[in-house]
Amino acid sequence: MKARIPKNSGGAQNMNQVLRQAQKMQDQITELQEDIESREFTATAGGGAVEVTLSGKKEIKSLTLKPEVVDPEDIEMLQDLIISAINEAVNTIETTTEAEMSKVTGGVSIPGMF
Repeated sequence: MKARIPKNSGGAQNMNQVLRQAQKMQDQITELQEDIESREFTATAGGGAVEVTLSGKKEIKSLTLKPEVVDPEDIEMLQDLIISAINEAVNTIETTTEAEMSKVTGGVSIPGMF
């Protein structure tokens, strides 16, 4: 019995097309990652008493406290508000990254990419 190999199936051509598409997607992902890293994300806590701005690289760029939130008798509340604002900003970065990457990848999760 002989194996039948389809003639001119275009296997190499299809593989080249897949590789080109994968490279294009990789380029788009890299461009998007750089764009997100260059952005700033701001979040507040305590009704705006604490405001924090992070870069897309999750580095704190600024922290603003309204004077009325600074109570020497209640440092724990201030600490909680700062943590809450930072966590909210980090969450915004991660949500934005996931949503925008999903647009590029068509919803396909690529391990290690983001």
